[in-house]
Amino acid sequence: MGHYGVTPATLSRTLAQRPVVLDGGLATQLEAQGADLSGPTWSASLLQTSPQAIVAAHAAFFAAGAEVATSASYQATYDGFARIGVDAAQTDQLLGRSVRLARDAADAHAERTGRPAWVAASVGPYGAMLADGSEYRGGYGLDVAALRRFHRRRLEVLVEAAPDVLALETIPELVEVEALVAEVARLEFPAWLSVTVSGERLRSGPPATDAFAAARDCRHVVAVGVNCSAPGDVVAALTAAAAASGRPGVAYPNSGESWDAKARRWTGRPGIDPLDVTGWLDAGARLVGGCCRVGPSDITVVADAVAAWVPGQCS
Repeated sequence: MGHYGVTPATLSRTLAQRPVVLDGGLATQLEAQGADLSGPTWSASLLQTSPQAIVAAHAAFFAAGAEVATSASYQATYDGFARIGVDAAQTDQLLGRSVRLARDAADAHAERTGRPAWVAASVGPYGAMLADGSEYRGGYGLDVAALRRFHRRRLEVLVEAAPDVLALETIPELVEVEALVAEVARLEFPAWLSVTVSGERLRSGPPATDAFAAARDCRHVVAVGVNCSAPGDVVAALTAAAAASGRPGVAYPNSGESWDAKARRWTGRPGIDPLDVTGWLDAGARLVGGCCRVGPSDITVVADAVAAWVPGQCS
């Protein structure tokens, strides 16, 4: 099958013309399909054991209205795989496979519908490798140089696999933002930057504005915003992101539920409110989707809200 995806430059031009619908929580859909993601590498484990399940999950989001497949590489790292006996050469192969699987789903969707379908290579934070919740709080104790070394080979291998864009996502630390932006500038490859916030601050504490400003001078960062955050925190973050970075916004929050660690269950009302989506678009979001606990039915809500959105119309 040919490559029906489009070039990174076309994605950038599209964002200047209209919003693009992202997918939802890949792990959420994989679990709905019956996958066991209890191991330390989460959905990345299926790159070895069940690659077709990943393609099926991508396809489910495309069928729901998504225009972007985000690869199963969020927690695919050399250190993380090494802990379960996967060496560096095998990790190279699995990282490349994550992009190819997303491309297979994107190509199939584009061939069937005649519509563009993009592939984003997921780059999760250092804390995701630790598999101890650190991506939600930061505080790694590493400097920019150390974090650049940690991310460098993975970024290089993912870029070699030819996604349309890198998704630098769920980043809780300012120093990690600086490291990733520096690597993207070195690679000269397009990326979106998405941090995780609590209120107006990064999960690690500094103002989110500082992270957004770090992307201003890197022309390869095509959009800036938030993911894996509460829906109620999105509009303020997007407003700050636009002011500090001058880039289109990214918004793919969680479902609105909260994790009760003591009871080991999610609490709160799940689902994406179309009025929230309209508010995100009004605040400058041009890449819009969902993260944890957001499934295909929620992405259909997002896609419908995007289709109905009229710029400048009061919501």
